[in-house]
Amino acid sequence: MQRTLAGDEASIKAYSIAVDVLGRSADFDPQSDPIVRVQARRLRGLLDEYYRGPGSADPVRIGLPVGRYVPEFSPLEDAVAANGGAAVTPVTQDEDIEDSEDDAKPGRRARALGGVTLSWFALVVILLAMAVASFAFMTFGPISPRREAVITGPRQPSVTVIEFQNLTGPDNGAPKVAGLAIELVTDLDQFDDLDVRYGGGGDVSITVADGEGSDYVLSGIVRRDGALVQYSAILTDSTVGVVVWNHTIAVPTASASDVGVLDDVSRRLSLILGSPRGPMHIKAREALAQSPNLNGGGNLYLCRMLFSSYRETGMAVDAAYTDKCLASLPSSERETAVGLAIAGSLLAEQGIGASEVPKSRDDRLRQAEAQLDRAISLSPVSAFIWEEHARLRLEMGQIDRARADYGSAIQLNPANGDALAGYARVLAFGGQAAQAEILSTDAVEGTPNPPDWYFGVPALLALRSGNFEQAIEHAGRYAQVDHELGPILAILAGQRAGDGEIVNRYLAQVLDVSSFRTVGVLPRLRERVQDVALLEQIRGSLTAAGVPPQALNGPF
Repeated sequence: MQRTLAGDEASIKAYSIAVDVLGRSADFDPQSDPIVRVQARRLRGLLDEYYRGPGSADPVRIGLPVGRYVPEFSPLEDAVAANGGAAVTPVTQDEDIEDSEDDAKPGRRARALGGVTLSWFALVVILLAMAVASFAFMTFGPISPRREAVITGPRQPSVTVIEFQNLTGPDNGAPKVAGLAIELVTDLDQFDDLDVRYGGGGDVSITVADGEGSDYVLSGIVRRDGALVQYSAILTDSTVGVVVWNHTIAVPTASASDVGVLDDVSRRLSLILGSPRGPMHIKAREALAQSPNLNGGGNLYLCRMLFSSYRETGMAVDAAYTDKCLASLPSSERETAVGLAIAGSLLAEQGIGASEVPKSRDDRLRQAEAQLDRAISLSPVSAFIWEEHARLRLEMGQIDRARADYGSAIQLNPANGDALAGYARVLAFGGQAAQAEILSTDAVEGTPNPPDWYFGVPALLALRSGNFEQAIEHAGRYAQVDHELGPILAILAGQRAGDGEIVNRYLAQVLDVSSFRTVGVLPRLRERVQDVALLEQIRGSLTAAGVPPQALNGPF
């Protein structure tokens, strides 16, 4: 506004706005960071709302033409006439174009002012700016990284995916770019805790308030970098117009024109974006970390996030928070496929959730099975539900059926990190280490902040490869959540590394596990481990550590 009034329209460019106003660094690239366009759309929306309400009678109106950042000023009668008698100029979609030379001509500004004197007009502009700011604050509230709405019940995140910009040139054998957004929409749509939309190749409409706009916009660029092609993804929080995440996947130039390259890039990006620990769930997870006891302010999405936290820690307190959240929901949400799957898992694993929890474990598992079977009948193509069904099969000791259910989950969503890690664990403890390694590597290296339970397979693989220090490290993490196999893997690694302190530390934990004390160590492990050679290694290792035969083979 100040530069326009000073006749310095030529300096109003996307770059100068980003650096001088929005605090971006000097290497800001308007092609890869859409913050200026997003804020311009937001300003148009605020002006539109203002002129619909308290500013409807203002004698002079400020307009921001689509595709430009130089404001125009029009007397009320001219603005209404230019809009065919309508009181407000509708907000339209931006076009990704550069500022035109005409924007910089002082004559345009003079004509737009329509003879209004500059000093009088400046006063009007100042008052108008104050009114717009006040209206925006009252309408949308202060912008902060952690909104109060998140604590009282945020909605499920929505994201619009637009096509990546191709900066590689039209050479023969050029990398594949067109259609990457379609691949991403297809992959991300398999996560039923995200709402995913396709935005085409141009700018899309983004609104600040709840409505038809998306919470996030996923865009990106593709460029050459020596012998590599860089696929760079950018996630923008459209409520504040800030880039909240970016990630680059490097592909060898020779592979970038392969038929399956877009599918691979999309899957690798989706492993991050679709994860419950991914950038689109951070707001909810941070709020829940501060206040997991929702006191009736929850919704199914928040219950899902609490359940994800429980899955990561295995702690009873996290299960209890999830159960309380579910209990506060209306039956229409509790009886959905996701609600039933969560409830069935809590009942099977923690013995909570049902109005009358059966006393015997077998009865609890049968009731949980009925809930999860019903969930599958309601949503037979949900990878999340098939994954929970697989976990139930493991609780029931039905390893082969768990293997089949995990296969269904991964077939439906190859970017489901939890399903990959769970299936890898079944394969590894079933003697199929090579296949397990592929899945485990994707889960551990491809998802953000992998939880401790992901590290059982890496511990076993490190043990077999002779990397005992790494095996001890991974087994230590895994022992935090798997109190049966985690300490045993640590003992195996400690013995082979010659570390008696590790053996003594974890041996005490093994002898304190209630399931081992009830039926014996090996009888319990046979319910989980199909690899006969591994069971023999465990027998020998525990015997060498001093575990008496009666504890190995029966109750103690």
